[in-house]
Amino acid sequence: MKEFINSIVFLGNVLLTRCLILSLSKFHADFWFGFSADTITPSKSIKYPEAIISNGSKFQLGFFSPANSTDLYVGIWYKGIDPVKGAIWVANREKPLKDSSGTMMISKDGNLVVVNRQNEVLWSSNVEKLTSNNTIVELWDSGNLVLLDKTTGVNMWESFQQPSNVFMPTMKLGVDLRTGEKIQMISWKSPSDPSVGNFSFGIETFNVLQFFVWKNSQPYWRSGPWNGRLFVGVPLRRSFYLDGFRLEADEREGTFYFSYSLGGGESYLLDYFMDSEGILLERIWNGYGKDCNITWSTAQNECNVYGKCGPFGSCDSQKPTICSCLRGFEPKNAEEWNRGIWTSGCIRTTTLQCNRTNSSREVDKEDGFLKLEMMKVPDFAQQSSYTEDECRNWCLNSCSCIAYAYDVNIGCMSWNGTLIDIQKFPSGGMDLYNRLAYSELDRKKDLKLIIIITVIIGTIIFCICTLFIRRWMVAQGKGTWKGKSEEMLFDRRKTSTTEVKLQELPLFKFEELATATKNFNLTNQLGQGGFGPVYRGTLETGQEIAVKRLSSASGQGLEEFMNEVFVISKLQHRNLVRLLGCCVEREEKILVYEFMPNKSLDTYLFDFGMARIFRGNEDEANTRRVVGTYGYMSPEYAMVGLFSEKSDVFSYGVLLLEIVSGRRNTSFGNEDTSSLLEYAWKLWNEENVLAMVDKVVCDPCHCREILRCIHVGLLCVQEMAKDRPTMSIVISMLNSEIVDLPSPKQPAFILKQIATDATSPSQHGQQRCSINNVTVTILQGR
Repeated sequence: MKEFINSIVFLGNVLLTRCLILSLSKFHADFWFGFSADTITPSKSIKYPEAIISNGSKFQLGFFSPANSTDLYVGIWYKGIDPVKGAIWVANREKPLKDSSGTMMISKDGNLVVVNRQNEVLWSSNVEKLTSNNTIVELWDSGNLVLLDKTTGVNMWESFQQPSNVFMPTMKLGVDLRTGEKIQMISWKSPSDPSVGNFSFGIETFNVLQFFVWKNSQPYWRSGPWNGRLFVGVPLRRSFYLDGFRLEADEREGTFYFSYSLGGGESYLLDYFMDSEGILLERIWNGYGKDCNITWSTAQNECNVYGKCGPFGSCDSQKPTICSCLRGFEPKNAEEWNRGIWTSGCIRTTTLQCNRTNSSREVDKEDGFLKLEMMKVPDFAQQSSYTEDECRNWCLNSCSCIAYAYDVNIGCMSWNGTLIDIQKFPSGGMDLYNRLAYSELDRKKDLKLIIIITVIIGTIIFCICTLFIRRWMVAQGKGTWKGKSEEMLFDRRKTSTTEVKLQELPLFKFEELATATKNFNLTNQLGQGGFGPVYRGTLETGQEIAVKRLSSASGQGLEEFMNEVFVISKLQHRNLVRLLGCCVEREEKILVYEFMPNKSLDTYLFDFGMARIFRGNEDEANTRRVVGTYGYMSPEYAMVGLFSEKSDVFSYGVLLLEIVSGRRNTSFGNEDTSSLLEYAWKLWNEENVLAMVDKVVCDPCHCREILRCIHVGLLCVQEMAKDRPTMSIVISMLNSEIVDLPSPKQPAFILKQIATDATSPSQHGQQRCSINNVTVTILQGR
């Protein structure tokens, strides 16, 4: 009996324990469901500075203030990054909180709301027919904020339906033609003001589907038609289809939505960001918000601006003047066109046969089509299911059809009225067939002949004039200077009438400089240049100086030295080291500069610089001794010793590209490309130059300035010196005083060749390809 009672007690204890465990488990589940870190419930709201975090800790919902503002906004951003830079959605963008007493909560009617201290609703999800106290809000790892019905789990509202200025994976942009509802991105008003800006981004469903950026409801950028794989107006772009882009279209229901997803795992996140200037950027975030790279932008060139060249105008970013009229057209307003104002476009020069009266028609001179290759086709295409041959015949037989194009995935596209927003691509694009009068089709060969004849005649005249000028200069004895060194220096100062007046320069005595530098002691040596050492010295007055003593073995003669004095004396500027004087005694040639205790800029910009030596009667010089640094010497100087102002421009261009990329020109030895120049040129042709930008300067707000710097840098490093701009023009380009920049030509890829030539051992019996002796500066790691 006792054993039976003990068994009953034991069984009771077991059942009691199990009940207690079940009760605790239910309490634990209820507790965490009610207070989940990614959830807002009727009983749990968030107040400043509280936040909720998505389940995978990828996104955060909370309160933030833009720079230079005390207003508070509720938004979603990448966790671990500044909210302003990483924000993907803002709730109360039109009604900011004026103090820190705001709350995001579920209201009595079940909607998600943002209220201020006075309980005034500043923003609401605004869903009708919700059941009170029956909704919760969750922040998902996609960045989507979702309002759910607790009972059914049905999605009642989501932030992806009301985008701000970021297009996220799985988000849908589109239109419901039945209701007129559109889901579009809306830009911020400024980088520090999230309120609704002037630009929007979404799809246009008129006949062919394409993306648009609108500025105040007017087209600002256009992607070109979607052909099922990519947008044909975005050349050299990775296939959007492979990137996960897809179209969900129900023509019966009148709904069209674009979305995209990532197929490369979750080690990175890709989004599309539209800044306050209407520029669309593709950003790749490594480690979900830790760092971003700009991999594509609509601001790659000016031709991307909608209708840049007006009706019947074509834009080509590779040409010095980007706008030109289509064949058979001329500027509508020639005066404006010549001033670079192209918006009025072009008009047809010869009436089409189809549009002529019967009395003015010409027999056997029917209209035809001119094939334009690699084009961004115009806006307002009419789509039909004709085959390619049917498309051509239909357009030719229809007087209203002025152009056509064909894509196997889109079908036949035709145009009537006006051709607008046409662009010529370096590759990709489509073939556009433009309708022309018969006489316009036959002018191409004549035009080529005229150009060839003009070039030949011009070349002959130039050669003859050059020959006569050279003979005249020889007869006049130009370029010869004789006499003693000091006499020459004084004579030059007195008789130079064609040059800028030389500022008075003191002439130092050799003994004075020897005393100042302790007889040019090695302990006072600051460095070794291509033409001799530089010493630190102190004059009797106490003034510190830098003394450049020309080496007798440098090969620089008196005339070159004199010219350097004259050139440098003209360059008195607060940002340049000042020339204090010179010394020309015995065999000595010495320059005296102000001393820079903090060293010069080249110390911090990769060993940049070289000797600039001209003769007095030359715009360029040919020297037997080449001095400089690998990767910075222009090809004409490195190979044949020809030096001019354009050689300095080349070196400056290399430096500019290095600053933007954060890489030395000479750091590509073990990579596919031989130099930074080759790398930049490759990305330029792929219209992906933003990929080379240093992460330190990777800021979407400065995208245009960065692109302009890269563009100017490539113009400076063009292979032919005549193609490079002068430094004054470079400054105007960087200051945006020159708006339309010409397209750069291929830069000089000389780095590996120079290195090979310089390091190859001498071989007896081999003939030199150059008469120059080369002295170079070897780069050392910092």
